[in-house]
Amino acid sequence: MLTILDSSRKASRSGEDTSLVIFLHGYGADGNDLLGLAEPLCELLPDTVFVSPNAPERCSSNPGGFQWFPIPWIDGSSEEEAELGLNAAERDLNAYIDQVMEQEGLNDSETVLIGFSQGTMMALHVAPRRKDEFACVVGFSGRLLKSELLADEVKSRPPVLLLHGDRDEVVPFSSMSEALEMLMESGFETYTHIMEDMGHGISPDGLEAALTIITDKLGGIIKS
Repeated sequence: MLTILDSSRKASRSGEDTSLVIFLHGYGADGNDLLGLAEPLCELLPDTVFVSPNAPERCSSNPGGFQWFPIPWIDGSSEEEAELGLNAAERDLNAYIDQVMEQEGLNDSETVLIGFSQGTMMALHVAPRRKDEFACVVGFSGRLLKSELLADEVKSRPPVLLLHGDRDEVVPFSSMSEALEMLMESGFETYTHIMEDMGHGISPDGLEAALTIITDKLGGIIKS
């Protein structure tokens, strides 16, 4: 059974909607947590619509926020519950992406996924398993789930930028190099950016690196 995801939206600055950015928030947060990033991004992406859904489940560790799936070592859930949650979240997110692209009149090639932490895990899990390729995927401070299955399950290979703080106290910094290795082995065009002296968060230089790849991969879609 699908869960319809609540979502926040920021209209394009120009009113000419030629591209879409979908933010995927981290564990215990909500869609509004990342939507504020639209402000600095829209300066160079004036024709871009920004949306940010809430994850499908209330977070058991923070009932004021949401989770894409349970995390056993944080909330005491079982591995089976985490697996079921991931599978359900994958279905819900794919349905949301399809719905919002239809509403905005845009397609995968005009769409960018930006994730943070658990949102990055979802972006890196969902994007390669979709038939059509996104313009790019930007993943802050996350990791690649089920990496051993990627080569067999990949259907599309969008460009990927991985960013991680070298002092991340939540998701190990080594997760970036592990994801890089598996993505490159599976044929992905993959880039990395180290956010120096940064913990579990998004630094100004990280946001600048993200903006660089987004504008490059959207290319001629940006008209203003």
